[in-house]
Amino acid sequence: MHGLMKARQWAVVISLIALMLLGLVGLFLSRDSRLPVASTKPRRTPLVNEGPVQTARSLMALAISPEERRLAQQALRLADHAVDLAFASAMREATLSSAAATPETKELFARVKRAEAQVQSDQDIIEQVKQQPTKEPGAAEQIQQQLDLMQAQLELDKDELEDAKWELFRSGADPLSRIQRQFARYQAAQAAQQAGDAARPQADAQDAGAGSEGGNLIQQVSAWRVQRASLVKLQQARDEALRDHEELQQKHAAQQQTAPAESNSGKAGEPGGASDQAVIASLRRLSEHQKNLADLNKRIQDQQDLGDVYGSWIGLAQVRQLATLHSILKSGVLIVLVILAVYLVDRAVDHFFANLIPERRRMWTLRVIVRFAVQAAGVLLILFVLFGMPNQMPTILGLAGAGLTVALKDFIVAFFGWFSLMGRNGIRVGDWVEINGVGGEVAEISLLRTTLLETGNWTDSGHPTGRKVSFVNSFAIEGHYFNFSTSGQWLWDEIQILVPSTKNPYPIIDGIQKLVSAETEPSARMAEEEWRRVTDRKHVQSVSAAPAINLRPTTSGVEVHVRYITRAHERYAMRARLYQEIVSLLHQKQESAPSGSVAGAV
Repeated sequence: MHGLMKARQWAVVISLIALMLLGLVGLFLSRDSRLPVASTKPRRTPLVNEGPVQTARSLMALAISPEERRLAQQALRLADHAVDLAFASAMREATLSSAAATPETKELFARVKRAEAQVQSDQDIIEQVKQQPTKEPGAAEQIQQQLDLMQAQLELDKDELEDAKWELFRSGADPLSRIQRQFARYQAAQAAQQAGDAARPQADAQDAGAGSEGGNLIQQVSAWRVQRASLVKLQQARDEALRDHEELQQKHAAQQQTAPAESNSGKAGEPGGASDQAVIASLRRLSEHQKNLADLNKRIQDQQDLGDVYGSWIGLAQVRQLATLHSILKSGVLIVLVILAVYLVDRAVDHFFANLIPERRRMWTLRVIVRFAVQAAGVLLILFVLFGMPNQMPTILGLAGAGLTVALKDFIVAFFGWFSLMGRNGIRVGDWVEINGVGGEVAEISLLRTTLLETGNWTDSGHPTGRKVSFVNSFAIEGHYFNFSTSGQWLWDEIQILVPSTKNPYPIIDGIQKLVSAETEPSARMAEEEWRRVTDRKHVQSVSAAPAINLRPTTSGVEVHVRYITRAHERYAMRARLYQEIVSLLHQKQESAPSGSVAGAV
């Protein structure tokens, strides 16, 4: 069963992996699905190349600055002039030259001529019918019927003529009609484009402005990529203009070589008695040839000027791209400087706390907070460099601060309570404190919580109960706490001794007082010195640290309460030494006067 379940799991995993691979393959194959699908039917190549105008108009969207827009308009005018000259030359050449005659083309031309003759004949008949007299009764109605009949015939013959011309156009035997149709479409497209430009003169510049240099690194990198793509398009347009320039020069040279032959052929007919029509046709061909050469010269100059315009535009684009690259490098250097500054400040914080504070454990949390604040500030600055300053930064900060204050109220109060506890009048690890009615020794002071080793009162105030009690640091601001340790963590401790009623308590009390004074004399002297420094600054009367003995009569004897000063962390050792010395003292007293009993209680 276990093997069957494992096989099913592997089958599911393999199936999912196979589906994922199929999906990735589909994504790869369909990555260009947004591009238009090319028609399977080959399109007939235009007789006149409109590429210069199309290229110039597509590049107008790349113009950003006023100088670039001026160059774009100049390039469009030059390209439009060059294409107009190309159409004029193509029409002259189509008029002079004729396609190779085939039986099919001859039939098409003959059909067009017959249809034109029939249309002309119908129009002549209609004119004749209109001129007939209408004075005789019923003549007007008869003439109107003839006109209606001839109008219907004329419409039918016109349809036949259009069909014949269309068949001739589709065959390609009449290049002039194809050029005229292409020129009509070109003019219509130019008029529509000019009307659109007049309606929104700055739209292209505003669209292109998206690729301009921004104030943050992301926008700068995006602008640099757009500018690089624009440079590639401009360079391609310049190369295309220079290539057309070379082709036109070659065509001009080839036509110059054929010109003398046409001139000689025209003049050769004169001695042989050629007809005037032949001479006129020859001279007309020569004139058209010269016009083509002149147009070629103009087109060559236009292409040269167009290449120069694109070259100037490329120079401006390169300058702008260099400025964008400079901004990118500046932003990169700023990010590196922020990272370096954060690193150096972190090292300085570590060095400062390591050298200044001997109690590293106590200040570890503060060092972590400072480092976190420095690193957070560095990350924030880097984000500003990458994404820029938000437009509504004051509003965003205000709303974010208000929301965080409400949501993190307890955290914020505990955080500032930690600073209060870390102050001069706060508490330290090892202090004996009371917080919210719970007394004990401070074991840990973290960023948000303070932990006590609870000291119970059911046996002795010096014995811990074994429980840890944690308090949120907000008690330092919202509530009250008591610190029973002084600035040097001095603590008043107390022991009790019972002197039986059968014994004389005075010698024993004198011995205990001398013993306690001798044992606690160094601690008392140091405590008084520290207290004196504190009271002098605060103008408070100094407090004595000498041990004190209080007597309390009971039915079974006299209770001796000895109160002395000691450090909080030394109180157990001090108490043990005092009990040992007191027991020795009582033992000596018992040997000297063997009677009574002595008992001590904590």
